[in-house]
Amino acid sequence: MPQKGTREATHAGSWYDGRPSVLSAALDEYLEKVPTTVDGKELPIPKARVIIAPHAGYSYSGPCAAWAYKSLDLSSAKRIFVLGPSHTYYLKGCALTTFASYETPFGDLQVDAETTEALRATGKFDTIPPSSDEDEHSLEMHLPYLWKRLEQTHGKDNTDKFPPIVPILIGDNSGAAEKEFGRLLAGYLGDPENAFVVSSDFCHWGTRFQYTRYVPAADRLDELRALSSSRRGGGGGDNTTETPIHEGIRVLDKMAMDAVESGRHDDFVENLRVTKNTVCGRHPIGVTMAALEAVGGGPFKFLRYERSSLVETVSDSSVSYAAFYAVV
Repeated sequence: MPQKGTREATHAGSWYDGRPSVLSAALDEYLEKVPTTVDGKELPIPKARVIIAPHAGYSYSGPCAAWAYKSLDLSSAKRIFVLGPSHTYYLKGCALTTFASYETPFGDLQVDAETTEALRATGKFDTIPPSSDEDEHSLEMHLPYLWKRLEQTHGKDNTDKFPPIVPILIGDNSGAAEKEFGRLLAGYLGDPENAFVVSSDFCHWGTRFQYTRYVPAADRLDELRALSSSRRGGGGGDNTTETPIHEGIRVLDKMAMDAVESGRHDDFVENLRVTKNTVCGRHPIGVTMAALEAVGGGPFKFLRYERSSLVETVSDSSVSYAAFYAVV
């Protein structure tokens, strides 16, 4: 199937500024606020070819994503895989784009047609419907950041040196299916000429997300319960909380992030089975963790954790964001 057409930057002007100069300045500001060293290593971290970064509007998650992108080593990248969840249609398995390029306010990033076709030829991938591709934000939100980091790596006037991308939507898969896709992508992940961007937010908390679970501490997981939307947190009955609700959310996210850092795919799957934490990119993370295990790379290292707001009552809501890198 030949790749054709350009996917428009459908979220420019709403989820992030569509004016190139304004967007560039915003990304520069986010990146400049990240320290120049992490874990005693100067950024970007050599061989940190894999990151997890959030995909919300830049005013919410842009600062957190900057930690992942400033750590990302693109110096040897000949192609960049971008793995994200599907928010626009139900997907079982994984799916590939039909577009030949993806628009950003800075210019178009080309799709690696040869790699995409090689993956399609395995018979393991579906095709993303073009309308769903254009509606989806989990891939698009990473492209301006990638352009910025490629500029910093190769220079603004050397866009011909920018590597192509391989966009993949990762759907609703069992742990076993994640391992299968992880093994399939392991050869690419183990290649030093490939970089991987994994798109995910963490806990989506609130009645609008149908997730109001609370636990006071990680070692008291047997007390995990859902707070009722009929009363406010701390107002008595089932909604009395020992700590602020937002601290309970932090506990749940910390357990999920610890599972990511464990490097053990099974631990991550089990954590989400128990807590039901609404990590929207759980399957892209799971597939990548399985691939890292297959090649003996990683594990992921934690960089940053932020939230859109601090929940005080059940009527509040928040989305959590986390950044990681992995050396392969």
